[in-house]
Amino acid sequence: MSAILYSFRRCPYAMRARLAIAYCLPGHYFELREVVLRDKPGALIKISPKATVPVVQLANGEVLEESLEIMLFALSQHKERGQALLPDALKNDIFHLIEQNDGDFKWALDRYKYSDRYEESKMYYREKGEIFLSQLNARLEASRYLMGEGPTLADLAIFPFIRQFAHVDKKWFDASPYQPLAQWLDDWLMSDIFKGIMQKYPQWHERAKAVYFPHDSQDAKERKSHE
Repeated sequence: MSAILYSFRRCPYAMRARLAIAYCLPGHYFELREVVLRDKPGALIKISPKATVPVVQLANGEVLEESLEIMLFALSQHKERGQALLPDALKNDIFHLIEQNDGDFKWALDRYKYSDRYEESKMYYREKGEIFLSQLNARLEASRYLMGEGPTLADLAIFPFIRQFAHVDKKWFDASPYQPLAQWLDDWLMSDIFKGIMQKYPQWHERAKAVYFPHDSQDAKERKSHE
């Protein structure tokens, strides 16, 4: 059995998993199965009853059910790139920043996107999210990436969520004081590696022709734009 990646194109957790895979794993490592969230395949539910994406089933049958777990697996398969994305000296800082993103910021982001479902105003939740935006912006005033002059796991893990936050009200974000953050976001959005992981696929079903990921076009030369 080949390794399988269950994904959903627009999910930020799935995006960051695909980014790490595209950085660190050879072409055609996974069979990619695009999931439609309102019609989840039985094969996914069987191996992961919570049926949230991304989910990986390795060739040995092991199942990885969390995006960060999948990212760390990808990094572990390529020593040089894995070390560059998660240098020992920065590990604690990287994981702390990701924890903030996945915790308080994700809480604010969900409510900012769907404020009509919650008690407070859209502005209230945006201001809660801005606490994290300000922190990231301060880092990016000093360097090209969140941890210095090269990308790390922090950039890959956080970028999809900043993308989502920005697009709730793009006009506001573009006019906001977070211009270093906006430039960092634009750089990622225009990068070859991001464009590569955002290709569109039809919904996977049991009889579908296999689609493989990463693509050959996402090889080393495309990673150079962020190295």
